[in-house]
Amino acid sequence: MRLRPISLLAMILLLFYSSSWCGEPTYKEGVNTFIETGVTQPDRVPTWYAPMVAMPYAPEFEILATKGTQGRYYGRTYAVTLKDIVKWHGHDCEGITHVANCCKTAFKILFPDGIIDRSVLRGISGTSPCWSDGLAFLTGARLQYGTLGFFKNKDYSHAVILYREDTGVAVLATWKKGINNIPDEPVVLPGAITWKTKVDMQKVIDLKRVVKDAKGKPDPYQVDLLRYYQWQHVNDILSHPLDESYQAEIIKDFKWEEWVDTTKAVPNPHTRSDTRLKNYPYRERPVVEGK
Repeated sequence: MRLRPISLLAMILLLFYSSSWCGEPTYKEGVNTFIETGVTQPDRVPTWYAPMVAMPYAPEFEILATKGTQGRYYGRTYAVTLKDIVKWHGHDCEGITHVANCCKTAFKILFPDGIIDRSVLRGISGTSPCWSDGLAFLTGARLQYGTLGFFKNKDYSHAVILYREDTGVAVLATWKKGINNIPDEPVVLPGAITWKTKVDMQKVIDLKRVVKDAKGKPDPYQVDLLRYYQWQHVNDILSHPLDESYQAEIIKDFKWEEWVDTTKAVPNPHTRSDTRLKNYPYRERPVVEGK
């Protein structure tokens, strides 16, 4: 167990955010609260449905939640790994690893203290079930609350935007050119990898044109080969620090409605109630029986 004091970088970023176009965070770790991190053991034990979790740069997340349906913040975080996301999503796939890595890259900017507060997050992804599921799991964003959206521009289908409502900071994160392997889709930020992949991405792109064609009939070997390429590629990426393969930038003057496809939104979203009292004050004195 460790107490996470606020870092110098975190203080600089918080001061910068609050003094420019952004608002104040709902709490400041090490200033008006002390959240304990590292109190649960991350599940990095490899298994048949999540072998990549043991790779040296597989991401971990420290998640902050609220107590029950009407409670305050917990004073501790719990650890989440790719293995937890896979179990929730239903299977291991290339997309789950990519979206988790993109979110990890964005979180470094949004939460410099390393504590992911899911009560203040919105998210935008493509319509892929892997990307939208992974984003929903890590951010708590949901369609019914109007906090989960899908990109209006399909060029961004394999990117994410994470928006922190309390500070007003929005971050776009995606892969770098060189690990992208979606046919006819550009990389929407300028960065490129400087390391050589074990799998030729053009081979993967060519194979995906066949296997992922809704009207096509790939042979069984092609289906197995694509899965093998994706497994090999994911493990290759997680052998390198994530900033060698992913990139992110802050979006200035971010407006939710300019990025999301409103035709895929819930027209009358529900108001979320289970985080309403997260900062509620404590009683001034102990409860005394009979009084």
